[in-house]
Amino acid sequence: MRRDMTMSEWTTWLLMPLLVVEAVLGVLVGYLVLLTVAALLARRHTVLSAEPRHRFAILVPAHNEERLLPDLLESLAALDYPKTLYDVHVVADNCTDRTAAIARRAGVHVYERFDTERVGKGHALNWLLAQIKSPYDAIVIFDADTVVSPRFLRVMDARLAQGEKVIQGYYAVRDPARSWSVALRYAALAVLHYLRPLGRSVLGGTTGLKGNGMCLRADIAQRFAWSGSLTEDIEYHMELVLAGERVTFAPDARLEAEMPGTLRGAQTQNVRWERGRLQMVRAYVPRLLRMAFRRRRFAPFDAAMEQLIPPTAVLTALIGACTLAGVALGLLGAGWAGAWAGLALLAGEAIYLIIGLLLARAPARVWLALLYAPVFVVWKVVLYLRVLAGRERQGWIRTER
Repeated sequence: MRRDMTMSEWTTWLLMPLLVVEAVLGVLVGYLVLLTVAALLARRHTVLSAEPRHRFAILVPAHNEERLLPDLLESLAALDYPKTLYDVHVVADNCTDRTAAIARRAGVHVYERFDTERVGKGHALNWLLAQIKSPYDAIVIFDADTVVSPRFLRVMDARLAQGEKVIQGYYAVRDPARSWSVALRYAALAVLHYLRPLGRSVLGGTTGLKGNGMCLRADIAQRFAWSGSLTEDIEYHMELVLAGERVTFAPDARLEAEMPGTLRGAQTQNVRWERGRLQMVRAYVPRLLRMAFRRRRFAPFDAAMEQLIPPTAVLTALIGACTLAGVALGLLGAGWAGAWAGLALLAGEAIYLIIGLLLARAPARVWLALLYAPVFVVWKVVLYLRVLAGRERQGWIRTER
């Protein structure tokens, strides 16, 4: 006769898949902790060249940015770099405001592009590069909502002199005290744009491109075109890695961009990021892993891992759910292995976040904003689930600010 399973046996069977899920999460959190430890060993200052020598073309794709563009142009005019060695090129892309007029008044090179079929930053950059005829040693790309530290080009000049080909600056959040949601974005980018690249610079990984504050040697810019995908920077990086190139990190080349002041304002930007990232996982992660194992190279493996790790809020939610499940199973008599594993994962993620904020020298307002983290986690998880379910399908839309 068939014997019905007891409650203890049921809970034991449920514990097994929970431990499998926690083991997978453990690989992801373990990788983040590895990057954290490596970041503590990283060199965070660039030795500048005595005499700057590289000539830069600064590219600014701008779509209806009349409010924020003046701040960027003012910071570019104040760069601590010989004025004869850099030019600013602004493309007013499908603009219906005074973006082009404001750029002309600032005395920079201005181009107006009108193309309602090839919409997006990647198409605008390709078009702009085709218009520029003067020879340059490297190009630098800034979003129009950005302000740049005075030493940015000095740092890039020194890095190029050391033989680096593609360099990502530290892309931070402007004015994190503006609202709690902006402060939480600062925290998220402190680990994503600062701690992780620092760790990768020690381990020999590839920093990745963040879409803003990127420096490319001229021959790289000529070899690789930008795509029209939702996350053109990630796709560009994937193609670089598959071609054997590596992106390095310049933590002292700092730039700050304005973020939406509310979660609602950040909706379209986050949907674009998450949809684009999922597309990149499907298109590139298998190829990167094959390359990593066949050629025994760390950089493609590192690039694949970066895409496989979910957003911090989603990872936190998954670990929290597993921990609660482990506690529930423990109370039902299945043992406490699931609960202890969940707590260990939470501890690892806490170490990662705290050290990231310390290394980035996060202001007090950012630490206080962590009190709102549960609200942000719920919002992010709901958005992520909607993207996974195909409920969010809009293409490139300008972010509200």
